[in-house]
Amino acid sequence: MKRKVRILILCKTYPSPSAKYAETSCVAGMDEDGNLIRLYPVPFRLVTGDQQFAKWQWIEGLIERSPTDRRPESHKIGVDSICTGRTLPAGDWHERRAWLNKLTVYESFDALDIARIDSGVTLGLIKPLRICALRVQKSTSEKWTPEEIEKLESLQRQPSLFEEQERASIKRLEKVPFDFHYIYECLVNGEVKSYTHKIVDWEASQLYRNVYRKHGGAGWEGPFRHKLETELPTRDLMLLMGTIHRFPAQWLIVSLIYPPKRQTEADQQINLF
Repeated sequence: MKRKVRILILCKTYPSPSAKYAETSCVAGMDEDGNLIRLYPVPFRLVTGDQQFAKWQWIEGLIERSPTDRRPESHKIGVDSICTGRTLPAGDWHERRAWLNKLTVYESFDALDIARIDSGVTLGLIKPLRICALRVQKSTSEKWTPEEIEKLESLQRQPSLFEEQERASIKRLEKVPFDFHYIYECLVNGEVKSYTHKIVDWEASQLYRNVYRKHGGAGWEGPFRHKLETELPTRDLMLLMGTIHRFPAQWLIVSLIYPPKRQTEADQQINLF
């Protein structure tokens, strides 16, 4: 059954080739009651005009439970039904935190995975104790395979879907030739435990593309690492985790949420003098 819902967007994963949709992203957000919602598949780069939306933006649309995806948070959205709304201001973390406070934040990855086993949770926020390192490694393939290229270009060749000018404006999705993993620690039953998970957040891939264009192949990794390995861990970093549809016990970091650290009472007292 379809229902209309307002969703605050918290996540867009980097697109991947799709035989049916050319390329798709997993989009996730929360409704006004604090329920996490996964929207998949969303052919995001092929959505044009006023229906394009960004992280931290409210959208409204018609959703229904996905008939092929049993994960309880997963829904399909009618792309034509999307109405974009207000974007929460970049510097206003007071308002953003007010919405984040409606969500369950798990104190460890173990706690989130127990919620998966016990209650079917496949999307959730965790607050790591510490980010230990960022692992950067070359992808298995640095270029799209012929099959992936066929998927990416198939819809663009259909004149019924795109005018000539529109087809020319859709660039082939750029392959990011590296995989990024966070190695991080959580406190579990009084003991520190280490985890490693892959980051598929669109922002991370876009950061790679930006620094690569600016610094080239020999110089991109330094500023990239500084952002993810040095700068973000100084903030109140939370990881939005999601499972893979085909591998329900396998988790990915689908979005990085990084409010500034809250001031402690001692900090506030120091600021008075």
